[in-house]
Amino acid sequence: MTGLGGLNPSPGALVLGLVQARVPVVTEPGHLMDTARRLADQVRGAKRGLPTLDLLVFPEYSLNGLDPDSWLDDALLVDLDGPEIALLRAACAEAGVWGCFSLMERNPDGAPWNSGIIVDDAGEVKLYYRKLHPWVPMEPWQPGDLGVPVCDGPAGSRLALVICHDGMLPEVAREAAYRGANVILRTAGYTYPIQHSWRITNQTNAFHNLAYTASVCLAGPDATGIWSQGEAMVCDVDGTVLAQGDGFPDRVVTAEVVPARADEARRGWGVENNIYQLGHRGYVAVPGGARDCPYTYMQDLVAGSYRLPWEDEVVHTDGTGAGWGPPEQVRATRRPAEAPRGPSGG
Repeated sequence: MTGLGGLNPSPGALVLGLVQARVPVVTEPGHLMDTARRLADQVRGAKRGLPTLDLLVFPEYSLNGLDPDSWLDDALLVDLDGPEIALLRAACAEAGVWGCFSLMERNPDGAPWNSGIIVDDAGEVKLYYRKLHPWVPMEPWQPGDLGVPVCDGPAGSRLALVICHDGMLPEVAREAAYRGANVILRTAGYTYPIQHSWRITNQTNAFHNLAYTASVCLAGPDATGIWSQGEAMVCDVDGTVLAQGDGFPDRVVTAEVVPARADEARRGWGVENNIYQLGHRGYVAVPGGARDCPYTYMQDLVAGSYRLPWEDEVVHTDGTGAGWGPPEQVRATRRPAEAPRGPSGG
Protein backbone atom coordinates (compact mmCIF):
# COMPACT_ATOMS: atom_id res chain seq x y z
CA MET A 1 0.00 0.00 0.00
CA THR A 2 1.18 3.52 -0.73
CA GLY A 3 -1.65 5.63 0.67
CA LEU A 4 -1.41 7.99 -2.33
CA GLY A 5 1.70 9.70 -1.02
CA GLY A 6 0.27 10.16 2.45
CA LEU A 7 -3.16 11.44 1.43
CA ASN A 8 -4.70 8.23 2.80
CA PRO A 9 -2.19 6.88 5.33
CA SER A 10 -2.09 3.14 5.85
CA PRO A 11 -2.35 1.80 9.40
CA GLY A 12 0.95 2.43 11.16
CA ALA A 13 2.25 4.70 8.39
CA LEU A 14 4.87 7.41 8.76
CA VAL A 15 4.05 10.14 6.24
CA LEU A 16 7.18 11.83 4.88
CA GLY A 17 7.66 15.11 3.05
CA LEU A 18 11.03 15.44 1.31
CA VAL A 19 11.71 19.06 0.37
CA GLN A 20 13.81 19.54 -2.78
CA ALA A 21 14.77 22.95 -1.39
CA ARG A 22 16.27 25.44 -3.80
CA VAL A 23 19.93 26.37 -3.33
CA PRO A 24 20.15 29.50 -1.15
CA VAL A 25 22.64 32.27 -1.92
CA VAL A 26 24.25 33.30 1.37
CA THR A 27 26.84 36.07 1.15
CA GLU A 28 26.12 38.08 4.30
CA PRO A 29 24.90 37.20 7.82
CA GLY A 30 21.37 38.52 7.27
CA HIS A 31 20.85 36.02 4.47
CA LEU A 32 20.96 33.19 7.01
CA MET A 33 17.89 34.47 8.85
CA ASP A 34 16.17 35.22 5.55
CA THR A 35 16.70 31.62 4.48
CA ALA A 36 15.61 30.27 7.87
CA ARG A 37 12.36 32.24 7.57
CA ARG A 38 11.75 30.78 4.11
CA LEU A 39 12.33 27.24 5.38
CA ALA A 40 10.07 27.89 8.37
CA ASP A 41 7.34 29.07 6.00
CA GLN A 42 7.76 25.83 4.06
CA VAL A 43 7.33 23.83 7.27
CA ARG A 44 4.06 25.56 8.07
CA GLY A 45 2.84 25.50 4.47
CA ALA A 46 3.58 21.82 3.93
CA LYS A 47 1.67 20.83 7.06
CA ARG A 48 -1.30 22.96 6.01
CA GLY A 49 -1.24 21.42 2.55
CA LEU A 50 -0.93 17.84 3.82
CA PRO A 51 -2.33 17.59 7.36
CA THR A 52 -1.35 13.90 7.59
CA LEU A 53 2.34 14.85 7.28
CA ASP A 54 4.50 13.48 10.12
CA LEU A 55 8.08 14.41 9.17
CA LEU A 56 9.47 17.03 6.79
CA VAL A 57 13.08 16.55 5.62
CA PHE A 58 15.21 19.41 4.26
CA PRO A 59 18.46 18.74 2.37
CA GLU A 60 22.04 19.39 3.30
CA TYR A 61 23.12 23.03 2.74
CA SER A 62 19.52 24.25 2.58
CA LEU A 63 20.29 26.86 5.26
CA ASN A 64 23.91 27.83 4.57
CA GLY A 65 24.18 27.42 0.81
CA LEU A 66 26.75 25.81 -1.46
CA ASP A 67 29.30 28.59 -2.00
CA PRO A 68 32.70 27.29 -0.82
CA ASP A 69 33.94 30.88 -0.43
CA SER A 70 31.51 31.30 2.46
CA TRP A 71 32.02 28.03 4.26
CA LEU A 72 34.88 29.06 6.53
CA ASP A 73 33.62 32.60 7.12
CA ASP A 74 32.73 32.58 10.79
CA ALA A 75 30.03 35.20 10.24
CA LEU A 76 28.22 32.88 7.80
CA LEU A 77 28.14 29.84 10.10
CA VAL A 78 25.43 28.99 12.62
CA ASP A 79 25.17 27.51 16.11
CA LEU A 80 22.91 24.76 17.38
CA ASP A 81 21.45 27.22 19.90
CA GLY A 82 21.45 30.16 17.47
CA PRO A 83 18.46 32.18 16.24
CA GLU A 84 18.15 30.43 12.88
CA ILE A 85 17.75 26.99 14.46
CA ALA A 86 15.43 28.42 17.12
CA LEU A 87 13.20 29.72 14.33
CA LEU A 88 13.04 26.32 12.63
CA ARG A 89 12.30 24.55 15.90
CA ALA A 90 9.50 27.02 16.61
CA ALA A 91 8.02 26.39 13.17
CA CYS A 92 7.84 22.65 13.88
CA ALA A 93 6.10 23.31 17.20
CA GLU A 94 3.66 25.76 15.61
CA ALA A 95 2.81 23.40 12.75
CA GLY A 96 2.81 20.26 14.87
CA VAL A 97 5.19 18.37 12.60
CA TRP A 98 8.63 16.79 12.90
CA GLY A 99 11.50 18.31 10.90
CA CYS A 100 15.02 17.41 9.78
CA PHE A 101 17.38 20.34 9.15
CA SER A 102 20.96 21.00 8.03
CA LEU A 103 23.45 23.44 9.54
CA MET A 104 27.06 24.33 8.89
CA GLU A 105 28.04 24.58 12.52
CA ARG A 106 30.60 26.92 14.05
CA ASN A 107 33.46 25.09 15.80
CA PRO A 108 35.57 27.26 18.09
CA ASP A 109 38.31 24.62 18.23
CA GLY A 110 38.79 23.91 14.53
CA ALA A 111 37.13 23.57 11.15
CA PRO A 112 33.30 23.77 11.16
CA TRP A 113 31.07 20.74 11.35
CA ASN A 114 28.50 19.76 8.76
CA SER A 115 25.66 18.88 11.10
CA GLY A 116 22.02 17.86 11.06
CA ILE A 117 19.20 17.68 13.56
CA ILE A 118 15.82 16.00 13.86
CA VAL A 119 13.22 18.05 15.73
CA ASP A 120 9.94 16.70 17.09
CA ASP A 121 6.48 18.26 16.79
CA ALA A 122 6.99 20.14 20.05
CA GLY A 123 10.16 21.81 18.73
CA GLU A 124 12.58 19.68 20.78
CA VAL A 125 15.82 18.38 19.26
CA LYS A 126 15.63 14.59 19.33
CA LEU A 127 18.72 13.78 17.26
CA TYR A 128 21.95 15.70 16.64
CA TYR A 129 24.50 14.38 14.17
CA ARG A 130 27.77 15.58 12.69
CA LYS A 131 28.69 14.27 9.24
CA LEU A 132 31.22 11.48 9.68
CA HIS A 133 32.65 11.52 6.15
CA PRO A 134 32.99 14.96 4.54
CA TRP A 135 33.16 14.83 0.75
CA VAL A 136 36.92 15.08 0.46
CA PRO A 137 38.82 16.75 -1.07
CA MET A 138 36.06 19.25 -1.87
CA GLU A 139 34.67 19.87 1.62
CA PRO A 140 36.64 21.38 4.52
CA TRP A 141 34.49 20.10 7.41
CA GLN A 142 35.80 18.59 10.61
CA PRO A 143 34.89 14.88 10.57
CA GLY A 144 32.04 14.07 12.90
CA ASP A 145 32.68 12.91 16.45
CA LEU A 146 29.19 11.88 17.62
CA GLY A 147 28.91 8.48 15.98
CA VAL A 148 25.60 7.61 14.31
CA PRO A 149 22.80 8.38 16.78
CA VAL A 150 19.28 6.99 16.54
CA CYS A 151 16.06 8.40 17.99
CA ASP A 152 12.44 7.35 18.37
CA GLY A 153 10.19 9.03 15.81
CA PRO A 154 6.52 9.04 14.79
CA ALA A 155 4.54 5.89 13.98
CA GLY A 156 6.96 3.49 15.65
CA SER A 157 9.90 4.68 13.61
CA ARG A 158 13.48 4.61 14.79
CA LEU A 159 15.20 7.40 12.87
CA ALA A 160 18.82 7.93 11.87
CA LEU A 161 20.36 10.68 9.77
CA VAL A 162 23.31 10.30 7.40
CA ILE A 163 24.55 13.21 5.31
CA CYS A 164 25.35 13.00 1.60
CA HIS A 165 28.73 11.26 1.14
CA ASP A 166 28.07 9.24 4.31
CA GLY A 167 25.58 7.27 2.24
CA MET A 168 28.28 6.19 -0.22
CA LEU A 169 30.02 4.18 2.50
CA PRO A 170 27.88 1.13 3.35
CA GLU A 171 29.31 1.02 6.86
CA VAL A 172 27.48 4.22 7.87
CA ALA A 173 23.98 2.99 7.03
CA ARG A 174 24.86 -0.38 8.53
CA GLU A 175 25.83 1.34 11.79
CA ALA A 176 22.51 3.19 11.82
CA ALA A 177 20.61 -0.06 11.34
CA TYR A 178 22.78 -1.92 13.86
CA ARG A 179 21.74 0.68 16.41
CA GLY A 180 18.08 0.05 15.61
CA ALA A 181 17.13 2.55 12.90
CA ASN A 182 14.30 1.29 10.68
CA VAL A 183 14.06 4.56 8.69
CA ILE A 184 17.36 6.08 7.53
CA LEU A 185 17.21 9.69 6.34
CA ARG A 186 19.86 10.96 3.93
CA THR A 187 20.23 14.64 3.12
CA ALA A 188 22.51 15.92 0.37
CA GLY A 189 23.59 18.72 -1.92
CA TYR A 190 24.69 16.55 -4.84
CA THR A 191 24.81 17.79 -8.41
CA TYR A 192 23.87 15.75 -11.49
CA PRO A 193 27.20 13.91 -12.02
CA ILE A 194 26.42 11.94 -8.85
CA GLN A 195 22.83 11.05 -9.82
CA HIS A 196 23.40 7.39 -10.68
CA SER A 197 25.48 6.74 -7.57
CA TRP A 198 22.82 8.51 -5.49
CA ARG A 199 20.10 6.22 -6.79
CA ILE A 200 21.86 2.91 -6.37
CA THR A 201 23.24 3.66 -2.91
CA ASN A 202 19.83 4.74 -1.63
CA GLN A 203 18.51 1.39 -2.81
CA THR A 204 21.38 -0.76 -1.55
CA ASN A 205 21.46 0.94 1.85
CA ALA A 206 17.82 -0.06 2.22
CA PHE A 207 18.27 -3.67 1.11
CA HIS A 208 21.52 -4.33 2.95
CA ASN A 209 19.88 -3.31 6.21
CA LEU A 210 16.18 -4.10 5.74
CA ALA A 211 15.47 -0.43 6.43
CA TYR A 212 13.47 2.22 4.66
CA THR A 213 15.64 4.96 3.21
CA ALA A 214 14.28 8.48 2.64
CA SER A 215 16.70 10.77 0.85
CA VAL A 216 16.61 14.30 -0.59
CA CYS A 217 18.99 16.71 -2.35
CA LEU A 218 18.98 20.43 -2.92
CA ALA A 219 17.56 21.46 -6.28
CA GLY A 220 18.31 24.23 -8.74
CA PRO A 221 21.35 26.38 -9.58
CA ASP A 222 23.90 27.93 -7.26
CA ALA A 223 25.49 31.33 -7.94
CA THR A 224 27.67 29.80 -10.68
CA GLY A 225 24.77 28.19 -12.54
CA ILE A 226 25.66 24.63 -11.50
CA TRP A 227 22.46 22.73 -10.69
CA SER A 228 21.87 20.48 -7.72
CA GLN A 229 19.81 17.47 -8.69
CA GLY A 230 16.90 17.39 -6.26
CA GLU A 231 15.48 13.91 -6.83
CA ALA A 232 14.03 12.89 -3.51
CA MET A 233 13.80 9.10 -3.11
CA VAL A 234 12.04 6.74 -0.76
CA CYS A 235 13.06 3.07 -0.89
CA ASP A 236 11.39 0.00 0.58
CA VAL A 237 13.27 -2.54 2.68
CA ASP A 238 13.99 -4.65 -0.42
CA GLY A 239 15.43 -1.65 -2.28
CA THR A 240 12.34 -1.03 -4.40
CA VAL A 241 11.81 2.67 -5.13
CA LEU A 242 8.48 3.73 -3.61
CA ALA A 243 8.68 7.42 -4.58
CA GLN A 244 11.09 9.44 -6.69
CA GLY A 245 11.27 13.16 -7.31
CA ASP A 246 12.92 15.28 -9.97
CA GLY A 247 15.05 18.40 -10.28
CA PHE A 248 12.25 20.88 -9.59
CA PRO A 249 13.28 23.36 -6.83
CA ASP A 250 11.12 23.49 -3.69
CA ARG A 251 8.93 20.57 -4.72
CA VAL A 252 7.82 18.54 -1.69
CA VAL A 253 7.81 14.84 -2.53
CA THR A 254 5.50 12.92 -0.21
CA ALA A 255 5.36 9.22 0.59
CA GLU A 256 4.45 6.87 3.35
CA VAL A 257 6.45 4.08 4.96
CA VAL A 258 5.30 1.62 7.62
CA PRO A 259 8.14 1.15 10.12
CA ALA A 260 6.58 -2.01 11.54
CA ARG A 261 7.11 -3.68 8.14
CA ALA A 262 10.86 -3.15 8.46
CA ASP A 263 10.75 -4.57 11.97
CA GLU A 264 8.79 -7.57 10.71
CA ALA A 265 11.27 -8.25 7.90
CA ARG A 266 14.20 -8.15 10.30
CA ARG A 267 12.53 -10.67 12.56
CA GLY A 268 10.81 -12.90 10.03
CA TRP A 269 12.95 -13.09 6.90
CA GLY A 270 15.13 -16.14 6.36
CA VAL A 271 16.72 -15.61 2.95
CA GLU A 272 18.51 -12.23 2.67
CA ASN A 273 18.17 -11.19 6.31
CA ASN A 274 21.48 -9.50 5.65
CA ILE A 275 22.03 -7.52 8.82
CA TYR A 276 21.43 -10.55 11.05
CA GLN A 277 23.39 -12.94 8.89
CA LEU A 278 26.48 -10.71 8.88
CA GLY A 279 27.12 -11.71 12.49
CA HIS A 280 25.78 -15.28 12.27
CA ARG A 281 27.56 -16.75 9.27
CA GLY A 282 26.45 -20.20 8.13
CA TYR A 283 24.00 -20.85 10.93
CA VAL A 284 22.61 -23.86 9.05
CA ALA A 285 25.90 -25.66 9.63
CA VAL A 286 27.10 -23.96 12.83
CA PRO A 287 24.84 -23.55 15.87
CA GLY A 288 24.05 -19.83 16.12
CA GLY A 289 26.36 -19.17 13.18
CA ALA A 290 30.03 -18.24 13.17
CA ARG A 291 30.53 -15.11 15.28
CA ASP A 292 34.16 -14.27 14.43
CA CYS A 293 35.21 -11.29 12.30
CA PRO A 294 36.84 -12.48 9.06
CA TYR A 295 37.17 -8.94 7.68
CA THR A 296 40.66 -7.54 8.03
CA TYR A 297 39.54 -3.99 7.23
CA MET A 298 37.28 -4.03 10.30
CA GLN A 299 40.03 -5.38 12.49
CA ASP A 300 42.52 -2.83 11.19
CA LEU A 301 40.09 0.09 11.66
CA VAL A 302 39.62 -0.85 15.31
CA ALA A 303 43.38 -1.20 15.75
CA GLY A 304 44.02 2.17 14.08
CA SER A 305 46.10 0.47 11.38
CA TYR A 306 43.80 0.71 8.34
CA ARG A 307 46.04 0.70 5.28
CA LEU A 308 45.27 -0.12 1.66
CA PRO A 309 47.61 -2.23 -0.49
CA TRP A 310 47.94 0.84 -2.77
CA GLU A 311 48.09 3.39 0.05
CA ASP A 312 51.40 4.95 -1.03
CA GLU A 313 50.06 5.57 -4.56
CA VAL A 314 46.94 7.52 -3.58
CA VAL A 315 47.13 10.99 -5.13
CA HIS A 316 44.70 13.06 -3.06
CA THR A 317 45.31 12.79 0.68
CA ASP A 318 44.46 16.35 1.75
CA GLY A 319 42.56 19.33 0.36
CA THR A 320 45.46 21.01 -1.41
CA GLY A 321 44.37 19.90 -4.87
CA ALA A 322 40.94 21.47 -4.32
CA GLY A 323 42.40 24.77 -3.12
CA TRP A 324 42.03 24.34 0.62
CA GLY A 325 45.68 24.07 1.58
CA PRO A 326 47.05 21.82 4.34
CA PRO A 327 44.66 20.92 7.18
CA GLU A 328 46.02 23.50 9.63
CA GLN A 329 45.18 26.27 7.14
CA VAL A 330 41.65 25.00 6.73
CA ARG A 331 41.03 25.50 10.43
CA ALA A 332 42.17 29.09 10.41
CA THR A 333 41.41 30.69 7.06
CA ARG A 334 38.82 31.01 4.34
CA ARG A 335 39.17 29.24 1.04
CA PRO A 336 41.52 31.18 -1.23
CA ALA A 337 39.62 33.23 -3.80
CA GLU A 338 41.69 31.78 -6.63
CA ALA A 339 40.95 28.19 -5.67
CA PRO A 340 39.40 26.04 -8.39
CA ARG A 341 35.77 25.03 -8.05
CA GLY A 342 34.55 21.52 -8.48
CA PRO A 343 31.08 19.96 -8.58
CA SER A 344 29.27 21.08 -5.44
CA GLY A 345 27.62 18.96 -2.84
CA GLY A 346 28.53 15.84 -1.02
